[in-house]
Amino acid sequence: METNKTFTMIKPDAVANGHIGAILDQIIKGGFKITAMKYTKLSQETAGKFYEVHKERPFYGELVDFMSSGTIVAAILEKDNAVEDFRKLIGATDPAKAEKGTIRNLFAQSIGANAIHGSDSDENAKIEGSFFFSGLEKF
Repeated sequence: METNKTFTMIKPDAVANGHIGAILDQIIKGGFKITAMKYTKLSQETAGKFYEVHKERPFYGELVDFMSSGTIVAAILEKDNAVEDFRKLIGATDPAKAEKGTIRNLFAQSIGANAIHGSDSDENAKIEGSFFFSGLEKF
C-alpha cells in the first residue's frame, strides 16, 4: 500500500471564490509534491459515483448537487505520511472547529462548503486518485 500519496479536490466553493492559487500554495508549503492535477467539472452522475459510499446517508443528494455545481481541481499529492499529514493541513470538516491556519479554517464557508477534500486512508487515496486519473496522467 502506498503511504506516500493522497488525493485531494479543491471544491466548487473554493474554486468559485478564487482560492485555487492560495490553496495550492498552502499544499506546496506543507511539503507536498503535486504528481497529477486537473481542472474539471463533475456531472451529477460522476459525482454520484465518486460519493457512492455515502449513498445511504441523508446528505448524499445535497453533496452530489454541490460537487456538480461548478468546477473543481483534482490532484494526487506525494509526501511521506501523506494521508495523515494532509488531513492535518486541511483541518476539521467544520471550518468553525478547524485549527487556525488550516486550509478549511482559511477558505471554507461551512460544513457543506468546506473548500477541500482529502482522502481518509491510504486505500481510499489510491481508489480516489484512480477515479480521476489514468496511469498515463500520474507521475
